[in-house]
Amino acid sequence: MKKILISQPKPTSEKSPYYDIEREFGVQFVFRPFFKVEGLSAKEFRQQKIALLDFTAVVFTSRHAIDHYFRMAKEMRITIPEDMKYFCITETVALYIQKYVQYRKRKVFFGTTGKIDDLLPTMVKHKVEKYLVPLSSVHNDTIKNMLDAKKLQHAECVMYRTVSNDFTEEEKEAFDFDMLIFSSPTGVKALQKNFPAFNQGDIKIGAFGPATAKEVIDQGLRLDLEAPSKEYPSMTTALRAYIGGKMKKAKK
Repeated sequence: MKKILISQPKPTSEKSPYYDIEREFGVQFVFRPFFKVEGLSAKEFRQQKIALLDFTAVVFTSRHAIDHYFRMAKEMRITIPEDMKYFCITETVALYIQKYVQYRKRKVFFGTTGKIDDLLPTMVKHKVEKYLVPLSSVHNDTIKNMLDAKKLQHAECVMYRTVSNDFTEEEKEAFDFDMLIFSSPTGVKALQKNFPAFNQGDIKIGAFGPATAKEVIDQGLRLDLEAPSKEYPSMTTALRAYIGGKMKKAKK
């Protein structure tokens, strides 16, 4: 286990746990996203008949959603009101809002588990708000159904899409990894698109999130590592244990 591909952008912080694992086990992580995010144009967005200022609160499920919400407002020359409320699935996503607006606790709320149902009790306390949920072009009705069940006023809109980040011929020729780590179903699909004759063999595959794990299996691939779990809440904690376990076996 020497060379591992992580299908995500390279961490911006030198304190990333990935770098700690590299130093501890002498492995090499290669960060290479299998897909990229593209924003809808203002013209495409207008076709959804959504007016940003009709809403008093926004639900953010990712940093991509934050980026494209504020990008769209800027393109459409809309000033977001100071009293707009923001509901985020995690504190990390909530803190990212500081990139665009002054962070004030009385208007930014977040959950702890990364799941929308953990955020719902807080949203119900603000039942008078009209919620806008910016989403990717690839999504299901889970959030819509949950908000409907709580009788919250809301609308969903698509602001960005995920597309395959195709590999160059040079990258394809140099594709030689002991393990592949995926963080989304889109990334797994992109593997098959870029390498239609892909043969897993001894290559280990890890997946973050149940939807990603399901896609790995649906594509006929072997799933060797899955996170999060009760024991390993993040992919880095799961990887550390997995690599450590493999190295112990190799020494015996």
